Amino acid sequence: MYNYLDFEKPVADLDGKIIELKKLAEEGGALDTNDEITRLEKRSAEALRDLYRKLTPWQKAQIARHPDRPHCVDYIARLFTDFTPLAGDRNFAEDEAIQAGLARFNGQAVAVIGQEKGNDTKSRLKHNFGMAMPEGYRKAVRIMDLADRFNLPVITLVDTAGAFPGIAAEERGQAEAIARSTAASLNLKVPMVSVIIGEGGSGGAIAIATANRVYMLEHAIYSVISPEGAASILWHDSTRAKDAATNMRITAQDLYELKIIDGIIPEPTGGAHRGKDAVIEATGNIINVALKSMASMDREALRKDRRDKFLAIGRTL
Repeated sequence: MYNYLDFEKPVADLDGKIIELKKLAEEGGALDTNDEITRLEKRSAEALRDLYRKLTPWQKAQIARHPDRPHCVDYIARLFTDFTPLAGDRNFAEDEAIQAGLARFNGQAVAVIGQEKGNDTKSRLKHNFGMAMPEGYRKAVRIMDLADRFNLPVITLVDTAGAFPGIAAEERGQAEAIARSTAASLNLKVPMVSVIIGEGGSGGAIAIATANRVYMLEHAIYSVISPEGAASILWHDSTRAKDAATNMRITAQDLYELKIIDGIIPEPTGGAHRGKDAVIEATGNIINVALKSMASMDREALRKDRRDKFLAIGRTL
């Protein structure tokens, strides 16, 4: 069974009954349950479609954070070959929240940078839940400099609640590291494509998402602050995160309308975790199209294109 979200309870109840009937049939029950199983499967699929036709921004936030969504490491494993991870910022330490290295994408040499949350307790602790420390962003800058030097396109996969807000991170210059990573993105003279695959939170996301082309998965979110954080500031009540999510316009559909992103990658009904292979393949296709669209641009044109893109945000709102 899937890990069901709160609003998916009607589907969870139906799927639970289906599993019970299948188990009964396997145990050699006297009753023929095939017709009932087929009927319940149809009802479950219809209920899921009905739920996902009218998702609220808060429900999309829950889907974006679903523990079973494909993560950065899944995309790297499927979309890239010859991936060679590069570790450390050559200054302080290695940060496992940021995965980075060199690889081949459809045979083309590229640099890959992504945020990894982890998928179980051990890996989440190892990757600090995808919340990077300053050394993680300095590692990202190192990889970008390397890509720029050898004329390699940069592909980034964004999935973080935000940069780590702890005292140690602040002591080591978190804000400065994020600013330098954002500046490095803006100064690149190679194609840069970014995909928000889950949660794009605050400066922790924008630090590696200041790209020529920015895409979002259909149920991903992208925001200047988490809904919980916004609710705590606006109403001094984090339980009003649902209201904050609605007012902040954090969904892919809102951000495409506002011209913050360049496109939306569809997800199967029920979210990316219900069709991981299809979502990763669709993401690879979008990245491929984006890189081809920039193939004829020279280095200065690529840099200008990226800067103009972000300077234009908000001008027509």
